[in-house]
Amino acid sequence: MIDMPHFSLQRGAQLALRGESGSGKTTLLNLIAGILKADSGHVLIDGKDMCSLPESGRDRLRAGNIGYIFQTFNLLQGYTALENVMLGMMFGAGADKDFALSILGRVGLEDRIDHKPAQLSVGQQQRVALARALANRPKLVLADEPTGNLDIRNAGVAVDLIRQICGESGAALLLVSHDRNVLDKFERAENLSVINRTLNN
Repeated sequence: MIDMPHFSLQRGAQLALRGESGSGKTTLLNLIAGILKADSGHVLIDGKDMCSLPESGRDRLRAGNIGYIFQTFNLLQGYTALENVMLGMMFGAGADKDFALSILGRVGLEDRIDHKPAQLSVGQQQRVALARALANRPKLVLADEPTGNLDIRNAGVAVDLIRQICGESGAALLLVSHDRNVLDKFERAENLSVINRTLNN
């Protein structure tokens, strides 16, 4: 589904990329998502070239195919958990309250749907971000250091949940982290520096 020179990730595959701070992990994800536009080369998402599209086209392609779990979660502070998920849906096929409630229940937040981010623990905020990323039934989920704000136990729970839900939905998962405990949960983990060298050749 993602296809770059010498690097591809098929639907349903799960890959972790290891890289220290400043190694370009977030930049790579933003290029794949079309938040940044590559100076050269191609980023193919479900057969469509993200790099050939104007910003509005990249936004539409991202909304219809990609779920993004940001490191800082990027939740809207003035809105409830349910509203955050439903607002994310507006950029895709449209808000579906029943599915939003279903996915929030799936991540264990059925009793927190009316809570705003400041009323939630960090772990609960992370689960809202996961629900929002999955709300448009994406083909690809990008996760940028999704456990960086969690303790070791909650980080493990979060990664297991992300992997499980992506597996159930058939979405590909590309997760970047510098945390060895997170990386060890993946059967397939690669060093970002190797990927960078490959893409630059």
